[in-house]
Amino acid sequence: MKILHTSDWHLGRSLYGRKRYDEFMSFLDWLAECIESEHVDALLVAGDIFDNSTPGNRAQELYYRFLCRVAASSCRHVIVIAGNHDSPSFLNAPKELLRALNVYVVGSITDNPEDEVITLIGPANEPEAIVCAVPYLRDRDIRTVEAGESVEDKNVRMIESVQKHYTHVCKIAEEKQKECGDIPIVGMGHLFTAGGKTIEGDGVRELYVGSLAHVGEDVFPACMDYLALGHLHIPQKVGETEHIRYSGSPMAMGYGEAGQEKKVVLVEFNTGTPEIRELPVPCFQPLERISGGIDDITERIHELKSRGSSAWLEIECTGTEIAGVMRELVDEAIADTAMEVRRIKNRHVYERVMGRTCDDETLDDLDVHDVFLRCLDSYDLPDIDRPALIQSYKEIIASLHEDDMNAE
Repeated sequence: MKILHTSDWHLGRSLYGRKRYDEFMSFLDWLAECIESEHVDALLVAGDIFDNSTPGNRAQELYYRFLCRVAASSCRHVIVIAGNHDSPSFLNAPKELLRALNVYVVGSITDNPEDEVITLIGPANEPEAIVCAVPYLRDRDIRTVEAGESVEDKNVRMIESVQKHYTHVCKIAEEKQKECGDIPIVGMGHLFTAGGKTIEGDGVRELYVGSLAHVGEDVFPACMDYLALGHLHIPQKVGETEHIRYSGSPMAMGYGEAGQEKKVVLVEFNTGTPEIRELPVPCFQPLERISGGIDDITERIHELKSRGSSAWLEIECTGTEIAGVMRELVDEAIADTAMEVRRIKNRHVYERVMGRTCDDETLDDLDVHDVFLRCLDSYDLPDIDRPALIQSYKEIIASLHEDDMNAE
């Protein structure tokens, strides 16, 4: 049996206002072709299918068109779990209809953990694998809040709750395995593991308040023959394990990921240890970050131009050129090419007025936490009062991210 593991598509994501639907379409076409050429039996999508909880019509169209195409291929099963960017109720809404296409959707945990245990049936009507499809575990769903608990207490309870949930789900899977015979147990999850690698600009959100609730590999029961994880965008193993992996995002979500090789993971079960291969994903839209003086920038643009590049550019000028002049020179350099400038920033101006909003600085340069810190600065808040306010603010932001806007 062959299983393909992917995650973190973030359908609908834009880059500095530029829509990326052509990229998403190219990736999904490639993925469908890969499933057919590799004769994949089951596709696992480990969360963050969409970039936000209210995806637009175009993003939805890409998703459902892909599922229909895969259902008509050699792939017999598709299992989709929600990530922290997804709306559980939005993903769950068509789940009964999608079952007709052998697509299983788990948007959130329920009162019955058995809903997360899926037995995959082979062509001869025999069980061939058991999937523990654990979605993103929201704090409010699995942890009981106690008055007066510290951040450290919250993190400890959070990790304990995650471990307890996986233990419960895997126990059900082991009971089913006894009934079905010696078939593999495959886990899924969307979370942040201890030691996980991230990169600047990848858009990976802090999942739990304090960012300390990163689970270790010991949290996951040993019965799982493979664990397909989502959330981190860099393809990687967890710790020293071979069978616990992040497939990573299939596209660069920001310029910090430019040039990074993207992958999906192919897992083949025959007998004994599964055979695991990483398949490189083609780059459908190159991103290029250029930093330096105006001469360095124009020289690099001319190099790209000579190669017929169609890259989207992020430019950081380290010189003292006026923004308008710099933009004019860059636009002239990329004229008659397929390249686009998505962002220009001037480091000299930014450093000169650090801490103040200026013509060169936009909200793209700040995240929600930066904005709050600027607010504290503007009120000259004493350092002794900051930690408690910052912690409360983080709790509010985490709560907003976990709200399911589509729920009734």
